[in-house]
Amino acid sequence: MDREPRPRRRDAGLINPELETFESERGVLLALAYRMLGDMGRAEDVVQDAWLRWQGRRVAVDTPKAYLIKVVTRLCLNELASARARREENRGDRLPEPVDLTDGLLGQVETLDQISMAFLVVLQRLTPAERAVLLLHDVFDFDHAEIAAMLERREPGCRQLLKRARANVAAARRVFTTSRDEHRRLLHAFVQAAAGGDAAALIRLLADDAVLIADAGPGGGRFGRVRNLPGPLRGATKVAAFVAAVTPQGSANLEARECELNGQPALLVLRDGQPFTAILLSVADSKIRDVFIHADPARLRWSVR
Repeated sequence: MDREPRPRRRDAGLINPELETFESERGVLLALAYRMLGDMGRAEDVVQDAWLRWQGRRVAVDTPKAYLIKVVTRLCLNELASARARREENRGDRLPEPVDLTDGLLGQVETLDQISMAFLVVLQRLTPAERAVLLLHDVFDFDHAEIAAMLERREPGCRQLLKRARANVAAARRVFTTSRDEHRRLLHAFVQAAAGGDAAALIRLLADDAVLIADAGPGGGRFGRVRNLPGPLRGATKVAAFVAAVTPQGSANLEARECELNGQPALLVLRDGQPFTAILLSVADSKIRDVFIHADPARLRWSVR
């Protein structure tokens, strides 16, 4: 699998302090960029750009981590302001790119609720500024004065951004009231009911206000006999009917593999050995709250390590 090249030492056998410092923070920087952008390929591009800026800086830096986080945050905000990013973010069916965390790509993720698909989906609904303030304060432990300096905003404005962002993510963080074993049990039950086209069983598994988001990419795609979806499906009855109808139709010549994506049990569907669809759930109070179906193969390359 191709990856963006990482910076290398200039001279074999010699320690490059600039590189050593940068590499010690790479996991943190990549985790920040991934959360901001919801796309690992774009996150790696941002981190690579940050390396070039770190190499070419003309100022003394007392705290490299804070300096690099500021650079990455600003680069992400610039990326999110681009026309391409705005088109992507405005898609109602867009899902963040699912990632297998088992090889430590994003470094040590202290709390998995900060990387779950449900959390990332809520982050996408925030404005870029709200997203940045929430991550810098609640995930990376910067205070309001530091954040205001990073974003070139006033402290009161940053506090208001954080307040709004926290209100939006509070519900998403409820998904971690369920144990990993319970999450896996519900995933197995969901997959079994879906494969059998059992809408009644699916309704029993789903919360009454369950939501399904299916992302087949910007060009759309086919789910069984259904060509695209107009947007998220809401309500247990609608979600169950859709899943029960399309799953048995499109299961031929596909291999299903249980895995862990974004720190939670998930199902990865492969065609000819390549990722084809990823299914992730958010769970709370022993019910499935959200069904995330990522069916854009071009954005599933990080789901297999």
